[in-house]
Amino acid sequence: MDVSDLQARIEALVADPSTVRGKKGKAVDEVIAALDEGRLRVAEFNGESWITHAWIKHAILLYFARMESEHVGPDCAQKDAPGVREFSPTYFDKVPTKRNYKKLGVRCVPGGIARYGSFLGRGAILMPGFVNIGAYVDEGSMVDTWATVGSCAQIGKNVHLAGGVGIGGVLEPAQASPVIVEDSAFIGSRCIVVEGVRIGTGAVLGAGTVITASTSIVDVRGDEPVITKGYVAPRSVVIPGTMPKTFPAGQYGVPVALVIGTRSESTDMKTSLNAALRDYEVAV
Repeated sequence: MDVSDLQARIEALVADPSTVRGKKGKAVDEVIAALDEGRLRVAEFNGESWITHAWIKHAILLYFARMESEHVGPDCAQKDAPGVREFSPTYFDKVPTKRNYKKLGVRCVPGGIARYGSFLGRGAILMPGFVNIGAYVDEGSMVDTWATVGSCAQIGKNVHLAGGVGIGGVLEPAQASPVIVEDSAFIGSRCIVVEGVRIGTGAVLGAGTVITASTSIVDVRGDEPVITKGYVAPRSVVIPGTMPKTFPAGQYGVPVALVIGTRSESTDMKTSLNAALRDYEVAV
């Protein structure tokens, strides 16, 4: 695959999208197929920072313009087994459902849905959740029950997205950074991470933590609070909290994310996923 040539063909379609349904639109098909197999990804770490490939996002948007809605849905691989009925199509969409789990070495349990053009790495598990087009879920990660991974989100290796987690999609504008959850992070039940927020390697978010681009992330480990936005540092232990804010009608508490500790490097990784928050006497 000549990535430079493919990028040039996509950028030509962006300049003149009227031809996207014709022969030139096959460039879009090539991009989506490469995303589905993990040969391309919307954002990558170059050793120093994360780089977002706007042209790949443009290809995803062009794919919607190229495709017509039709009935799509899961097949039953064991349709001839006793007592098992073949599944009929259940969705009406422009994007098919993902089918290459076996080839990728991924386990997808009943109720788990990933759209074509998303990628899950070897050893990943998709419970009854949802992974959208353009998303990348790396090796050994768990998308737990009712968790969702939005368009173009980047999930690292050995990440646990606990039950009901909402990882937001960032498809437009094309140059905007997607949500990034780096390796070995643990995102607790019902957490919401959206608007291009980045969660650092090994960080732990306690249940119900909500982080948007404008959410204050307040480090309370020192004598004075330190406030940042958009990025949770590696190995941080974070819980939901509030901060007083004055409005014309009075003072009220607004949601913030509190950095209360650091995940212990001496603790076994699998153990610390469950114990990190309990070490600080808060719920996982």
